Amino acid sequence: MKKHNYSAGPCILPQEVFEKSAQAILDFNNSGLSILEISHRSKDFVAVMDEARALALELLGLEGKGYQALFLAGGASLEFLMVPYNLMKEGGKAAYLDSGTWATAAIKEAKLFGETVIVASSKEDNYTYVPKGYEIPADADYFHCTSNNTIFGTQMKEFPKTNVPMVCDMSSDIFSRELDFSQFDIIYAGAQKNMGPAGTTLVVIKEEIIGKNGRNIPSMLDYAKHVKADSMFNTPPVFPVYASLLTLRWIKEQGGIAAVEKLNNAKAELLYNEIDRNPLFKGAAVTEDRSNMNVTFLLTNPEHTETFDKMWKAAGISGLPGHRSVGGYRASIYNAMPIESVQVLVDVMQALEKAV
Repeated sequence: MKKHNYSAGPCILPQEVFEKSAQAILDFNNSGLSILEISHRSKDFVAVMDEARALALELLGLEGKGYQALFLAGGASLEFLMVPYNLMKEGGKAAYLDSGTWATAAIKEAKLFGETVIVASSKEDNYTYVPKGYEIPADADYFHCTSNNTIFGTQMKEFPKTNVPMVCDMSSDIFSRELDFSQFDIIYAGAQKNMGPAGTTLVVIKEEIIGKNGRNIPSMLDYAKHVKADSMFNTPPVFPVYASLLTLRWIKEQGGIAAVEKLNNAKAELLYNEIDRNPLFKGAAVTEDRSNMNVTFLLTNPEHTETFDKMWKAAGISGLPGHRSVGGYRASIYNAMPIESVQVLVDVMQALEKAV
């Protein structure tokens, strides 16, 4: 039976990415060597890194606009540290929007470097909405936000206008919707949500903000060092970068972000319509801030949990339980999730309605 993978990450990827990655593990580029064993300095892998970095910028509409793309290790969690190390001046301050668990984790790291102002928070309502109407201090070294909150199922639909550099953690909705990406000075995203396997992180950084805060930064945490070395300052995560390249190629083949967004909107509309129509279910996030990537919902009567769990498991659905912070269910419908799989979940929800 086909599995319908709703895992929040590591998550579903396009089937052709699995197939091409598997072939590369056996024999990469007809070299007689596996992608797992080739030198990262070899001509074949340097070409992979160069194409992946260029294609990321192309898809984001940032090609030729003064940005650099890096593929680093350490996950988004390391970026929580690297961002303030590279952007917060000695005695400076940073502004953060607290919209979920990972925003809170980023704030914790920033506090190690200086004054960290939380401009707004939705913590008191268990992050069921994205705060709005806040002011960003004009003297902040940067403003940090999280575009999509994987755990709570909320998503920023608009971003503030500000004259300070804006940094965005896009780990769970990168390449899923069209935005003016030039409004951001740094974008970072762990690959394991929408772009590839765990093990690499995409960092897109505006060149003009690099090396301006006057700090002495350890080499591995210095964006300038990684940019100068073309993202090869140390041995990069070769296989995750290659799989990410295959996924970026797949996005381009679909018609780019615009085409992917159209399908993502259709998937989200299908599932949210059923949640709102079916009296057995209710959404966990406020309607205006609902995520198109992570759909969080609850049973209106917890007594139906055992029956519903048996039904969706029997239908070949995997990874549906919600995070313990929210409970209920979380359907992560990332780029590679086909709308047919979403229909399977909707069918199960309708079958439960008829059964109880």
